[in-house]
Amino acid sequence: MVGDRGGHGTSRGLTRTRDIHPISRMNGSTVSPRPSPLLDTDPGLLLDHLSTLGDETRVRLLLVLDRSEFAVGELCRILQLPQSTVSRHLKLLSDAGWVQARTEGTSRPYRFTPPAEKGPRGLWRVVREGMLAAGPVQEDAERAGVVLAERRERSRSFFRSASGQWDALRTELFGAHTERLGLFGLLDPAWTVGDLGCGTGALSATVAPSVARVIAVDREPGMLESAAPRMAEHPNVELRRGELEALPVEEGELDLAFCALVLHLVPDPRKVMAEAARGLRRGGLLVVVDMRAHDREEYREEMGHLWTGFSRETMEGWLEDAGFDGVRVRNLPPDPAAKGPLLFAARGRRV
Repeated sequence: MVGDRGGHGTSRGLTRTRDIHPISRMNGSTVSPRPSPLLDTDPGLLLDHLSTLGDETRVRLLLVLDRSEFAVGELCRILQLPQSTVSRHLKLLSDAGWVQARTEGTSRPYRFTPPAEKGPRGLWRVVREGMLAAGPVQEDAERAGVVLAERRERSRSFFRSASGQWDALRTELFGAHTERLGLFGLLDPAWTVGDLGCGTGALSATVAPSVARVIAVDREPGMLESAAPRMAEHPNVELRRGELEALPVEEGELDLAFCALVLHLVPDPRKVMAEAARGLRRGGLLVVVDMRAHDREEYREEMGHLWTGFSRETMEGWLEDAGFDGVRVRNLPPDPAAKGPLLFAARGRRV
């Protein structure tokens, strides 16, 4: 019978639970409790971060920036606050190492950069979970979705009308053999290859004879319609409509993925890389071909470009953050006939 003053022991003399030492024994071995990362952090540093995260506006900003990059004007729309207020809080977050800005033409988008220490990251998880259900945070998320949708529409409006002339425009900007520039490795004939942002299918048609299967993905019906006749000679190419941030492929379905001249058209290339990693098997390769950083701002209005190219450091960091190792970025030789910016090729292997 269990009794013994409150039910913590038995009449057979078992040890009372209130007397058990914090170090317990399992299968004859001693197991120490795992210390909390918050307790393993310098108290002064933790108090500094606690002060930074102790303001609702700053937490709302971090939750929005954890979703995607946004410029100050966009953040003002999302949080419905004046620019002076948003800028002041961004300055505090930047000084504390929670956000980072980059120069993108005349704009300065901010992104979420949590500290590397376990203590502040653990503190952020606690704050984040406590705030996600708050009404203002949910409203921020809805308005952020609208801003991101507007970005996509700027790009899509160009391609809805340009699908018929895309091959000629692509050649004029980047040269006649752009679709081959990323093929600097040997292709395994047993591979399934993903052409992410396939456009009119030039790269898919080039790769198809060398591999078992090609999955060509694009979000624009006009592009896929233009690609279909080209694929008549390549029965191993499957055209799929979908967003690059939510690829219509199974996890680990791809052995190799190409992302050629498309990252500058998406709001958050990091999400595309993360999706590519999901679609690739372990050890699978991602190859990115895109523009080096340039100053041709007119591309934003004329063709809906969201990014004016990418630096080597940016591309390396994004690929590593998405779960790729062996990352390598190299500049591609220019085509003398091409009128557009210079290109680079990057590659990474999924861990």
